[in-house]
Amino acid sequence: MAHERSPLRLVPEPAAGPVGREAPAVLGAVELVPGRVRAAVVARSGGVLDRAEAVFDAASRLPGEVDAALARAARVFAGHRLSGVGVAAAGVVDPAAGRIVEVNDAPSLRGYPVSERLEALTGAPVRVEHRARVQVLGDRWFGPGRGRRSFASVSTGEVLGVGILYGGEVLAPDGGRSGAHMTVSASGEVCTCGRRGCWKTLATTRWLRRRAAELGLDGLDGRADPLAALVACEDERAARVVARYAENLVLGLATVQQLFACGLFVLHGEAREGGESFRALVESRLRADVLGGGELPRVMVSEAAVDDVALLGGAGLVLSRGQRG
Repeated sequence: MAHERSPLRLVPEPAAGPVGREAPAVLGAVELVPGRVRAAVVARSGGVLDRAEAVFDAASRLPGEVDAALARAARVFAGHRLSGVGVAAAGVVDPAAGRIVEVNDAPSLRGYPVSERLEALTGAPVRVEHRARVQVLGDRWFGPGRGRRSFASVSTGEVLGVGILYGGEVLAPDGGRSGAHMTVSASGEVCTCGRRGCWKTLATTRWLRRRAAELGLDGLDGRADPLAALVACEDERAARVVARYAENLVLGLATVQQLFACGLFVLHGEAREGGESFRALVESRLRADVLGGGELPRVMVSEAAVDDVALLGGAGLVLSRGQRG
């Protein structure tokens, strides 16, 4: 697909700082998912200095709408000296080409050259990776994964996925996915990808809401925190739903643990709403599935704000790729 090269360059040459010195270099981070672009300026310590957001029509087939949203969000980088920009993208990603190959829910992102677009806008080097794999870099540089050689970072909620650091390297093979579509139930329901029994059919907010409704637990449709509501509910049916949800989450995590012996799983997103009781439930279920040997797995819930997870990962991608200011 042909794309016109953007004529814009939003980031001017940085002005000299005090006594003629340049301003310190900062990290650029972008999250690009169906219908939304978020961008942030991140300090090397992990602090988010500034942020911006823009939306586009996810159903549109016009890449120009993505171009416009990306340009609006990227204005946050103006005036900053960027070491680089890391992009956390949804869908199938080609990091070497700097483009998004395919996103089921956003036809305008098919073949989208996000690295080329952002380099034209910012004048800084750009790296792009799948959102789940970028997330693990945020935990490695700024979160619970600091100092570890191997661990897993897990997105929970509406979006499900796992990023894995193994032996100090992020596992990112060509064509690799986030794990949401691994088969965990051969006779399960049909997934959005067309296959049957994918992990995401059992371990996302959609399943949680549906199962609660089936048991007559009403009042969750309009709530942004259904897991928190179920954990707080004194109804025994709610407790059963939460326990089953934890078991479904562990269906995927146990496979990851058996293959890579991660030792640590950092949960992001909806798991945070479940509090300590849900964290402990997931950990106990996961440990029960361990076959023996190696580090006994621990489960932690990230302290990072939900909206910052992918952005911190984008900043971590810049650091991991050795960009220099």
